[in-house]
Amino acid sequence: MPSGCLPLEVFRTCPTGRQPRGRPRTRWRDYISRLASERLGVPPEELMQVAGERAAYADYMGFILSLNKVVKGKKLTCEYKVTETIQKLLELLGTLDKWIDETPPVDQPSRFGNKAYRTWFSKLDQKEAESLVSAVLPPDKCAAAPEIAVYLKESVGNATRIDYGTGHEAAFAAFLCCLCKIGALGTEDQLAMVFKVFTSYLSVMRKLQKTYRMEPAGSQGVWGLDDFQFLPFIWGSSQFVDHLTLEPRHFIDGKVVNEHHQDYMFLDCIKFINEMKTGPFAEHSNQLWNISAVPSWSKINQGLIKMYRAEVRVISVISVLLTSVGQ
Repeated sequence: MPSGCLPLEVFRTCPTGRQPRGRPRTRWRDYISRLASERLGVPPEELMQVAGERAAYADYMGFILSLNKVVKGKKLTCEYKVTETIQKLLELLGTLDKWIDETPPVDQPSRFGNKAYRTWFSKLDQKEAESLVSAVLPPDKCAAAPEIAVYLKESVGNATRIDYGTGHEAAFAAFLCCLCKIGALGTEDQLAMVFKVFTSYLSVMRKLQKTYRMEPAGSQGVWGLDDFQFLPFIWGSSQFVDHLTLEPRHFIDGKVVNEHHQDYMFLDCIKFINEMKTGPFAEHSNQLWNISAVPSWSKINQGLIKMYRAEVRVISVISVLLTSVGQ
């Protein structure tokens, strides 16, 4: 593994078995904790402590929090520097977007999980992914391309299940984190990483979801924050901290969402949810509905970070488990 990269296992999405609609799903994090605890002979609470201390977890969360800080109080439309590397990342995402246009969905009996996605996914094989990443990296950093390319492949969904979820989103964040750790991106790129690159990534992922009717990976239904994303809610809530007029209660107002979604990631996520789901917001997005009653954006941001820490910490248990195999 090239120096500066993170262990991929930390960011893989754990598959969950399907359960009948209308019932809370078995929490995959509990399953992984129990499995790792049995394998290592360590109580779950101690295992979580070990996982939380891992360098990869600290690196990843430090990266997420640094971006959370830099976007605080800023609009998507604010001015920021766009370096050559950022521009190349946008071109990479543009290539993925173009492939969707070149790979239309096929006619099939099943409404969800269009098999044309597998054709699209096959275009991003390891060789092509390495080529795309190499085109982004400075010449003296290209040795890291093979490892970093795996994060890119992991970030666009699962071809077997034709699904996408927060584990894939985390892989893309890890992809950006690795680019920072090897020096391909710097602190001057932080705003552009979120406001340009990550929002472009979201756009491509939403296009994938709509075109191929992808299933949510490990969704908790109405008991989860969102079917597909988490990070734009964290960074999006940070954008609103100390906002003079827009309060948490406003994001369930469709008029406010339509007027301001181009400036704020949080509202853009709400807009996408409103486009994809029908029925009362309180029913199909109950967790977000509850969040709208929180008195301040600062408290929302802190709460979401706490939730995400728990998500990533338990995902990192997978790394502990895999490391133990064969010992």
